[in-house]
Amino acid sequence: MKLIDDYSVALKMMTRSPNGEGNHEIPQSIKEGIKKIFGKYLSPQEVAIEITEAVRKQGDLAIKKYTSMIDQVELNSLVVDEKEMNDAVATLDKEVFDALVHAADRITEFHKSTIRKSWIDHESGLGEIMRPLERIGLYVPGGRASYPSTVLMGSIPAKVAGVKEVAICSPARKDGSIAPIILAAARIAGISEVYKIGGAQAIAALAYGTPSVQSVDKICGPGNIFVTCAKKAVFGQVDIDGFYGPTETVIIADATVDPAICAADLLAQAEHDVMASPILITTSHDYYSSVMNEVHNQIDRLSTKETTRIAFETNAVCFLVPDIETAITLSNLYAPEHLCLLLDSPWEYLELVTNAGGVFLGPFSPEVVGDYIAGPSHIMPTGATAKFNSYLGVHHFTKPIMVVGLPETTFRKIAKTASIIASEEGMDAHHRAITQRSTDEPSK
Repeated sequence: MKLIDDYSVALKMMTRSPNGEGNHEIPQSIKEGIKKIFGKYLSPQEVAIEITEAVRKQGDLAIKKYTSMIDQVELNSLVVDEKEMNDAVATLDKEVFDALVHAADRITEFHKSTIRKSWIDHESGLGEIMRPLERIGLYVPGGRASYPSTVLMGSIPAKVAGVKEVAICSPARKDGSIAPIILAAARIAGISEVYKIGGAQAIAALAYGTPSVQSVDKICGPGNIFVTCAKKAVFGQVDIDGFYGPTETVIIADATVDPAICAADLLAQAEHDVMASPILITTSHDYYSSVMNEVHNQIDRLSTKETTRIAFETNAVCFLVPDIETAITLSNLYAPEHLCLLLDSPWEYLELVTNAGGVFLGPFSPEVVGDYIAGPSHIMPTGATAKFNSYLGVHHFTKPIMVVGLPETTFRKIAKTASIIASEEGMDAHHRAITQRSTDEPSK
């Protein structure tokens, strides 16, 4: 973990422009993998464009081709059938199933409290009606691990919003199946439409539709850099929740919380991916040293130590600052996905936070609990997009439709103003459409 005690350097490092792919250099291993598969060096965006265009033109054939090329998985059918869903639920350990149900209940409860209601003011003749999207697609990552939590965190807010149809895409395992825990989570969330499709080809299938996959109105969910680039490629054909890069956490600590807890939280962030960014901002050099001792003590006990160590050695940074207000200033510049306040009185500083996907207050609100069961969705903006985007919620799945139904008396009060502006803009037909009504006597 790099130690930075020069505030001017800290400002430079933490000031960044929004970038859905993050500000990281693409690892050489990914570059070599692209060359091996495609026969030449391509950027991740070029890869995504090639795949999405092929799926748009060739449909299921292109999906199977790229799944074979990239994942070495041969797919006969892209669709998870009812038997596979039932078998997944039947074979899942009861304790695990109950844990998913418990999480789903808390996620549902939270999102129900965030529903934005329609309103109509008949006196003014103005209002807003809220309508859910009809069909959305959720991408659930696979590969190194299975993420049933993402199934719940992505689909439940949509269901609470009133979305009628939710389709899930997730990469198939080597045998062509989807992990039973993913399918069980889908069943718990009330989702029956699941496809064995991963990567950029899944995003293209959801955006353009294929013989097997009906297109959607919006695509949600996290994924690797190729998924993010594919989302950029199809944006406009469909709506997109956000462009997610590597995960990131800023922990602000004042040395009142056990350094072992702080170290555990930093390592939990690092184990996500070699490109993950664990960042500590503290007022105490001694605390930094204690945290680092704990990191070294804990990391070798992890089954994920290889990934965790690479991420920590490559991306972890600690900034020493004079006070907590300065720490929060740096965090707001960075606009992290997760902001954790390991402070004696964290609630006192919440008002100062302006940019973060989510804020976790105190030692008993760790970000890892937010990943699974706290309630809000763990799908959050990365790469400084927290400056303008938010966690995935009900608001992502509803659209406000404005309503104008003016009383005649109100129209006549504002008609002259409207006609003046129309004339100034040179819109003669607009002006006449107003005066056509405003010159008549009020109706009886």
